[in-house]
Formats: sequence, C-alpha cells, structure tokens
Amino acid sequence: MEMLQSIVGVSNDILWSYILIGVLVLVGLYFTFRTKFVQFRMVGEMVRLLGDGVGDSVKQKKGISSFGAFCISTASRVGTGNLAGVTIAIVTGGPGAVFWMWLIALIGSASAFVEATLAQIYKIKDGDGYRGGPAYYMEKGLGQRWMGILFAVLITLCFGLVFNAVQANTISVSLNAAYGFDRNLIGLVLAAISAYIIFGGVKRIAKTSEWMVPIMAGGYVLIALYVVIVNITELPGVLALIFKSAFGIEQVAGGAMGAAIMAGIKRGLFSNEAGMGSAPNAAATAEVSHPAKQGLIQALGVFVDTLIVCSATAFIVLLSGQYGASDLTGIELLQSALSSQLGAWATHFVAVAVFLFAFSSVVGNYYYGETNIEFINSHKAWVLAFRLAVVGMVFFGSVAKVSLVWDLADLFMALMALVNLIAIFLLGKVAFAALKDYQEQKKQGKDPVYRAAGTECWEEK
Repeated sequence: MEMLQSIVGVSNDILWSYILIGVLVLVGLYFTFRTKFVQFRMVGEMVRLLGDGVGDSVKQKKGISSFGAFCISTASRVGTGNLAGVTIAIVTGGPGAVFWMWLIALIGSASAFVEATLAQIYKIKDGDGYRGGPAYYMEKGLGQRWMGILFAVLITLCFGLVFNAVQANTISVSLNAAYGFDRNLIGLVLAAISAYIIFGGVKRIAKTSEWMVPIMAGGYVLIALYVVIVNITELPGVLALIFKSAFGIEQVAGGAMGAAIMAGIKRGLFSNEAGMGSAPNAAATAEVSHPAKQGLIQALGVFVDTLIVCSATAFIVLLSGQYGASDLTGIELLQSALSSQLGAWATHFVAVAVFLFAFSSVVGNYYYGETNIEFINSHKAWVLAFRLAVVGMVFFGSVAKVSLVWDLADLFMALMALVNLIAIFLLGKVAFAALKDYQEQKKQGKDPVYRAAGTECWEEK
C-alpha cells in the first residue's frame, strides 16, 4: 500500500507540476487568441443568455434548460475546494496566489467555451432529452471511440465514484466536529438523499441544482460582501498585498513567487475545471437553438466559480487578520476568520455551507459518471449498477479515511484532462466556426439557429 501511495504521489507531482498546468495554460491562451478574447468581449451576452435560461427553466419540457445545465456544472465546480482549497492556497503560496487564481480563470474560460460548444454540437438524443460530453465528441468529431471510452472510464472513476466519497467524507467530518453527529448515521442519511435524487434522473438532478446552487453560492457571497463592507477601509491594503505578493521583489528573491504562481494556478484549475472535460457533460444536456449559446453560458460559469466564490473566501481570510496569525489552515482557518467577524455562530454557518457545497458536488459529479456509463454501454443494468455504486461510495466516504483515494482521484483527473485537451485542441476549429456563425446571425438581428450536416441534433430539418 505504501508503494502504491508513493507511485501515485510521484505521478501526481510530475503531471500537475510539470505537464498539466503548462498544457492547460497554453491551450487556454491559444483559444483566447483564436476566439478573439470571447470571454471578455461577450461577457454581456453571457449574462443575458443566462437570464433567458432562468426563464426557460420554468417552461422547459423537452430537455434541460440552459440555466439547469449551468447549475449542474456549477454544482460540481463549486465545492469544498472553494472554501478550504482557497485558504490552503493562500497559506502555501501567500496572498499572491489569489492573483494567479484570477488570471487562470480569465484564460481558462476560453477553453470552457470551446469544450461546452463542442459538447452541444456532438450531443445525442436520449429519453430525458440530450446527453453528450468529451467522450461523445471524441467518437463523433474525431472518429476515435477508443479515446472516448478511455475518457469515460477515467471520469466515471474520478468524479462519479472517488470524488463523491471525498465530498461525503468532508460533510461527515464537518458535521461530526460541529455537532457531534455519529458519522455512520450521517452516512446513511447522505446515502438516502443521494439515492432519491440520482434515481430520479437528470431532470431531478437539474431541479435540485437549480435551487441549491443559487442558495449556497449566493448566501456565501453575501456573507463575504458583508465582511468586505465592514472592513472597507482595509480593502485597498488587501488588494495591494495580493498584487505585491504576486509580483513583489521580496517574493522573487525568496523564491515565494513560484510558490504563489503554482498554488494559485492549481487552485484555480481544480476549482473551475476549465479544460478538464467535466462541465461539457452538463452543457450537452441543455435545449438551446445554437451551441455557442451554451458555450458562452459555461464560460461564465468559470467566472462565477473563481472570480466570485473563490474570491469571497480569499477576502474573508485576508480581511479578517487571521492569515499569518495562527497555524490554522483549510476549513479551520476559514471558520476562525468568519468567527472573528461575525461571532461564534459563524462556525455553524461554515458547517452548513460545507454541507451544501459538498452535497451539490455529489449531485453534479454523479451525472458526469452516468452520462459516460451510458456512452460505454447504454443498457439500464449498467446505469443501475453505477447508481448503487455511487450510493455505496457516499456511505463509504462518510465513515472512512480517504487520503489514498483522493490522490488516486487527482491522478485520474490529470489523465482525464490531458485526453480532453488533446481532443478540444484538434476540434477547436469546429467551435470557432460555430462562434463565427453565431456572431454573424446576431449582426443580422436574428436569434441564432444552428444547422450542421452529419450531427444528430443539428441536421437541417
């Protein structure tokens, strides 16, 4: 077991420190230039489309609304990493890590646009509406089913099973520490709730995400906004600290600048998942008239995750004065920071936030596994077996120590991301053409409608 842990640890160090981050940044920059900075010049259109999607979610009957698909992907993106992960990045890389976290989100959102647009173009019809994602565009766009199966296996193991065990573990540890609840009981309750949602199919998953995501993210951001307003006179100093730590002479001389860059980029990538190949599975479920619409909405999701939710944690920690004042890290540092600003009840707030953030990830992660299981073999017995396995892993994660499986999940995620990045780089021209078509129709005053021969859902009617 120790040898396995050592091999996995070395592999993760190599992949995350020397290969994956560089590839993600380079591909993100390539897409940024090829789309002519779509993530900046069309941000107004992203917000407008998301607003339209909220209205559509009420009347949607055939498939999932664009807002519902956005919420499924955001449910998976926004997890405990937005709470504990950001504080760990600040502790290990200094306040400058926050700047690099922001920068990677700005670059990565172009990759998010491309992969989500491709997921829409190559989606297929099923009983609930649509499904798709990297495995599907690898098979239909590149003609490489073996590549799609490899990706499907990796994401199912990583997100569908292992990550759900980790999220359940986070919930049980937090509730046990805050209230003394028995972890076995917590596991049974979590498993029961998970079973109810996932056995209800993708529409129940979408409906759950549609109310859970705004509540958890919105409430947390409002708390952070209160902390900022109360400490408004300190805000300029904190912003200066972030930028000084990112580029300061002292940091360069002491080698801390490299630590800030690494911590910030890793935290940003882990959090927003841009280019990883996970969010496109949710993007494919949306019922939209043009693939670029969902691509733009999913690009906005990167901003919501990193520039808003992760930044909320960063400002809470840095404005509280707790950073550097103790040896605390992770969720304990965030609890201490909030308690210093809001009082002892903040500990309970963080416990509830951890539950909502982590459980939303369980819901989103499950769907990523399901749609990829169906890609490999659509027989209902396989889906049933997977659902039972997820419920079992939720209970297992609630009562077990999961350090090794967490390391394994990191390894699977890195391999999964590399496979996806190769695919979207090769298929990028298809997404660029879709964006051009969308923009041309908008200039003509039309509500863009997409047609493409050889695609199951976009054939000329």
